[in-house]
Parts: sequence; structure tokens; C-alpha cells
Amino acid sequence: MRGMVPLDPQSKVSQAQFAVVYIPKRSRKRFPASCVEIMSSKKEVLAGADPLKKRYAAIVIGPSKSSEGQYIYYLDKWLTD
Repeated sequence: MRGMVPLDPQSKVSQAQFAVVYIPKRSRKRFPASCVEIMSSKKEVLAGADPLKKRYAAIVIGPSKSSEGQYIYYLDKWLTD
């Protein structure tokens, strides 16, 4: 994806992570850090997801710093049960 910092196996910059993302629609591909709650496992993320409250389970890549100076995460994939 354009603007995304590639994964770096030797550092903790832009790593794939489990997360619950608060977002009105799942059509977006990047999210501000304030909308992303990083969790340690797929099980934890699936338990924390609540589509009725617009909280979705995902694997995200980040954080990256946007050109506007905000920290953002990029969607790798949405998770389901």
C-alpha cells in the first residue's frame, strides 16, 4: 500500500499486530492510532470485537507516521471467528 513502511524483521517498526479497530465502515484501509487497540492474541481480539459498537477484529501493520504527522495503522486483513 502506498505510504506504508514495509515490515522490518530486525526492528519493531511497522509490525503486523492483532487489534480491535473502531471504525464506522470497514471500507477504510488505514486508521489513526487513536482508533486502534493493540492486543496480544487472535482470541483476545475476537473476544473484544463488537460490530454493533463498530469495533472490528483485524491484523494491522504499523505504526507508521503519516505526512500530516499522525501515527497510523494499515489494514492487513479483517478477522472473523
